[in-house]
Amino acid sequence: MASVSISSSPITQVSQQQAPIQSNLQPQLLTRLLLDLRGRRFSVDRETIMNLPESVLLCLFPNGLVLSRQSAAFTDGGDNEEDEEVYAVDFDPECFAYVLDFFRNASDTFYGTATSPGLFTAQQHLLDASPSDFALPTSQNPLLTKQAIIVLREELEYFAIPPKNGDASTDEHGAANRALLEIKHRCGQSIMEKRNIFTALQRNVHKENNIAEQHLIDMLCMSGFNRDDEWGFRAVEPSRCCISSIALVLLKTGIVHHPAGQSGESPVTIDYNQMTTAQKLLLFWRKPARNAGGMVWRWIWRSLGHPPKW
Repeated sequence: MASVSISSSPITQVSQQQAPIQSNLQPQLLTRLLLDLRGRRFSVDRETIMNLPESVLLCLFPNGLVLSRQSAAFTDGGDNEEDEEVYAVDFDPECFAYVLDFFRNASDTFYGTATSPGLFTAQQHLLDASPSDFALPTSQNPLLTKQAIIVLREELEYFAIPPKNGDASTDEHGAANRALLEIKHRCGQSIMEKRNIFTALQRNVHKENNIAEQHLIDMLCMSGFNRDDEWGFRAVEPSRCCISSIALVLLKTGIVHHPAGQSGESPVTIDYNQMTTAQKLLLFWRKPARNAGGMVWRWIWRSLGHPPKW
């Protein structure tokens, strides 16, 4: 399985400084990337790409993130510099669409849109609160200014053992015949039906009294997950006995936005215990991946960065 690296800082953000003026000696930076994901094309702006989880970025660009026209790509033809470069990516397009939609909706809800203010506007007064009100100074507390998203990924490889006297077999080159492919397909579909995120971890807890795994489940559920949550996206990888899953959830920061009152204003309160818990959880997401029940798990804290400019 591919190893995923996590950035040294749990908080990342996208710089909104204007790109420097390009000279003849500098590559032209791309403002948008045209991606071809297994035949389905996406046109995504650079800042959206930069805000995606590291685990997704490494799947999209295993050899590094492409941001200039000097990088290798295949084009639609023609020598015109204005022709869009299309980057072929071996990644599930439905999974990519799921991630993009979640991040877009989270950004619109928190930072607002051109016609509707977001939650950030309603809680800006918290930045003027006394430093003694928080575990960290307001200037160092990212929970006040950024919408945090927890990304949980799983890559589950499975192996199909055919009946000893059946028709399933491989040829002299190791290629599976139709009967063996059918068995692999049915195994994958059977595992696909088990969509609960914490099934494997909970099994380890009951079987081996694994306190560490129980602590992990408790931490995730304090962060925003529920114990009966299912994967947001789950699919069998083509030509592989591997199931890829991903779940996204907003971090519980302790900042509570209440329904608007008669004055039209939405009061904001803070659960200080929950905010302290969220700040402590940042340290947990800086740790490397771990294995649980044969599964590869990744925990990544992501923020959406600064609010967009309209």
